[in-house]
Amino acid sequence: MSTAQRATVDALMRQVPFDGSLPPERMRKDFEAQMTAGPAPAGVTVTPSVLGGRPALTVEPEGGPAAGTAAGTAPATDPATATGTDPATILYFHGGAWVFGSPETALQLTAALVRRTGVRAVSVDYRLAPEHPFPAAVEDGLAAYRGLLDQGVPAGRIVLAGDSAGGGLAIVTLLTAREAGLPLPAAAVVFSPGLDATLSGESMTTKHEADPVFTRADLAAVFTHHLAGQDPAQPLLSPALHADPAGLPPLLLQAGSNEVLLDDSTRFAARAAAAGVDVRLDVTADVPHVFQAFEGLLDEADAALDRAARFVTDALARAAEKAW
Repeated sequence: MSTAQRATVDALMRQVPFDGSLPPERMRKDFEAQMTAGPAPAGVTVTPSVLGGRPALTVEPEGGPAAGTAAGTAPATDPATATGTDPATILYFHGGAWVFGSPETALQLTAALVRRTGVRAVSVDYRLAPEHPFPAAVEDGLAAYRGLLDQGVPAGRIVLAGDSAGGGLAIVTLLTAREAGLPLPAAAVVFSPGLDATLSGESMTTKHEADPVFTRADLAAVFTHHLAGQDPAQPLLSPALHADPAGLPPLLLQAGSNEVLLDDSTRFAARAAAAGVDVRLDVTADVPHVFQAFEGLLDEADAALDRAARFVTDALARAAEKAW
């Protein structure tokens, strides 16, 4: 752990504080500029695609499946080829409070998972509020998952992933897929997921000073676009409080201790564990919301991504063994 690195990241994030009262178009423009300012991610190829009727980016390791697997993350069984010709796929959902963001803004994180696992990812451009409030994004998440199944990708060759609101969408997609009677994927990995639209977690108060990005007031302001007057106290808006996680596949929830959304992860993990779900709660000390985005700048980010990659490859290997 590097105290200096964590202090640098905290200072960088405080230079661009989030303002949930800004017009959506301004938030989108600012976030796009912030997240796409650096060089294109190395070690992957990126191709525009369509999934579930929505634009998407397909991100693949250079050299084909499994070529990008980092040392120490590969399982005994190759996740990309364990069932012959079936390609393993990470279905990725970007963050952005349901109002901003795109596959391009999440490209560095998506590529980080692809490089470490050797598994291709498809990152979906789901509809955003206020033009398309709840449940539009949820419908798109389920449609994207159905799209992979319709393409012939077995459920056991799919892992859902996402960050922030996209992490919440990954969890909600699992819930809606279960209710639709669809076979569930091998696992899900989520980074600082948004799982409580009521904003009622104690961390909203206890982490107020530590969080360099969000406040409850700013989140409440931006969430009004997604909610559009609907009650947030329902399973698909606040699964940390109201969803039944029973029957979900293995889950990995990663969060930083310096974020007001911390209790979204801790409370959902507790509900999932009580329901008999194989769930891992991975909290890193003194780092902020979606700290994994600081790959290469923060040792904790690289270590967390390595753990996430091992979880993905292990889950795919276990699913392959069951399929045999």
